[in-house]
Amino acid sequence: MTGSAVPPDLASVPSPEEASRGGGSSARVTVVLPCYNDGALMVEAIGSIEESEPVDVIVVDDGSTAAETVEVLERLAAEGIEVLFHDQNRGPGAARNTGLQAARTPYVFPLDADDLAVPGALTTMADKLDDEPQAAVCFGDYLEFGTHDLVRAVPARLDPFRLAHVNEYPVTALFRRSVLLSLGGWRSFAAYEDWDLWLALVEHGHGGVHLGPGKLTYRRRLHGDRTLAAGKRKHRELYGKIRSDHPGVFRELGRLRRESDLPLHRKLLYPIVYGSRPRFTFEQRVKRWLDRRGIWTLRR
Repeated sequence: MTGSAVPPDLASVPSPEEASRGGGSSARVTVVLPCYNDGALMVEAIGSIEESEPVDVIVVDDGSTAAETVEVLERLAAEGIEVLFHDQNRGPGAARNTGLQAARTPYVFPLDADDLAVPGALTTMADKLDDEPQAAVCFGDYLEFGTHDLVRAVPARLDPFRLAHVNEYPVTALFRRSVLLSLGGWRSFAAYEDWDLWLALVEHGHGGVHLGPGKLTYRRRLHGDRTLAAGKRKHRELYGKIRSDHPGVFRELGRLRRESDLPLHRKLLYPIVYGSRPRFTFEQRVKRWLDRRGIWTLRR
């Protein structure tokens, strides 16, 4: 399978091995926090990082204009947190790439400023990747909180057939920095940059490891109109671009269907329920009904 070329701003970034020879961090994990006018929530996100080993934190301000956020960023920088700045808003993918470029650890954990880490999870995930050097990413289940509280179940393995129709994998996971660099990091993709990245991983033959059923990798805050929800209003257009940008996946759907561990009825339903079909407002009510019955969720 083939994929997109590495963007110029990442092509010259040193590998983790090269960085360590040049005085890189002694930590294993860098948490990259993009921030756009989320100062108060970002402080909470940073405070949620509790590990038994050192963790690097890089905050990337994506052109914030709110006075409160600017003050928070100045205070964090004065306290020794690495804060990088975009002179204008460029989107979360570009902000993560800026953090990726500056990171000097083997693993990178993108955490949105309005989400929270899970104490101890980064160490456990890094141990998983240390033990399984062939895995490019460690992902797993996560807690949704805010409008409701539930644990969202994530598929046990990276399944290209699922990904060809819908992204059931989390926004936040622990990635090998070297793999992210080889793929060019996150591309600008109007709210679907995470789906695009997961497809790039499988298109290039990379696998992942699940942390374990019910073991939380992060906590996702539900509030307002998050970027992903806004993107679904342009789903058909964005899905067309997803298909054209990842031909290595979509031209092999027959084989990928056979190799998927989905039961037969779901293999038949995925192209009907997901894919290029428009998204309707009533689907959120259906989703909440399924959540109450534990479909694709784990009860706490």
